[in-house]
Amino acid sequence: MRTTVTLDPDVVALLDKVMSERRLSFKEALNDAIRRGLAPTHATSGFRTPTFRLGLDPGVPLEKALRLAGELEDDELARRLAARK
Repeated sequence: MRTTVTLDPDVVALLDKVMSERRLSFKEALNDAIRRGLAPTHATSGFRTPTFRLGLDPGVPLEKALRLAGELEDDELARRLAARK
């Protein structure tokens, strides 16, 4: 298929760089870039997020963490209001 495409200057610079590094024609470099950009990506491509022990006190119920945070915030607001008087 033939078509006219207007490329931004930065894209042209990237294509020129690929063309010179890989000794490709403009058509080959452009088609390769489009193929790579449109290829499906695999979210599980071997990337792993490291996990760490947090050393949490087992006496703190984490399933109620938002309630605990709210209570602590309420206590802090009450303390600030009492300090104003």
